[in-house]
Amino acid sequence: MIDCHTHLDDERLICDIDQIVGDFDNDGIEFVIDASADYVTMQQAFALSQKYDRVFATIGCHPNDALTFDHKMADLMAEYAKNPKVVAVGEIGLDYHYDEPGKEVQHKAFVEQLALANDFGLPVQLHVRDAYGDALQVLKANKGLLKNGVLLHCYSGSKEMAQEFLKFDAFFSFGGAITFKNAKKEEIIQSIPVEKLLTETDAPYMTPHPFRGKTNYPKFIKYTYLKMAEVLGMSFEQLEDQVRKNTFALFKRTNI
Repeated sequence: MIDCHTHLDDERLICDIDQIVGDFDNDGIEFVIDASADYVTMQQAFALSQKYDRVFATIGCHPNDALTFDHKMADLMAEYAKNPKVVAVGEIGLDYHYDEPGKEVQHKAFVEQLALANDFGLPVQLHVRDAYGDALQVLKANKGLLKNGVLLHCYSGSKEMAQEFLKFDAFFSFGGAITFKNAKKEEIIQSIPVEKLLTETDAPYMTPHPFRGKTNYPKFIKYTYLKMAEVLGMSFEQLEDQVRKNTFALFKRTNI
């Protein structure tokens, strides 16, 4: 199994990091991708990718932290982007759930990071919350920067919006939320080509049923696989093989 978006650098996980990674074989995990959100977590994610063979990293500034995106961070991203264990620019995008930072600030950081990803031939891992329409417009306006792949992390948009993002050959990852009784994600997942589906935990957040309310761990990715396989009418093994192919297709540096 593959967890394409986790936060091992979070204080709830980093304290047990050696055990978490050491248990990957027993937990059936091939590898994980540790996602950055700001200047500090980017350094932590990069350090973890250098220490552990089965941990890859992304580099990027989360839209909620867009005010902190500056030349210093961009320069560090450019430095890290050359490393083979860095597999994407993310998580970047738009988040309108809160009033700050403002839309203009978020848009500027978003586009600048799309450009950086393009410069280094990396795919982008997008965080979009309450802003799918605007995010779509940003992608349309910057289509030339999307040659290396797009992932909608923890996709929560509509079935119709998914079809719009598919015009950019986008991938979609789903996590523990699809196991919630009120999730109603079945129709959305079924509307997306199986070749465009990925799996994630977003650990320590978004813990799946039956552990909802507790700390999430990469090992809980199996509950997402079980639910997705059920929704798609596939066996666990078929889905595992398909997700592996999809992950390598998007995050090309993981195929080493």
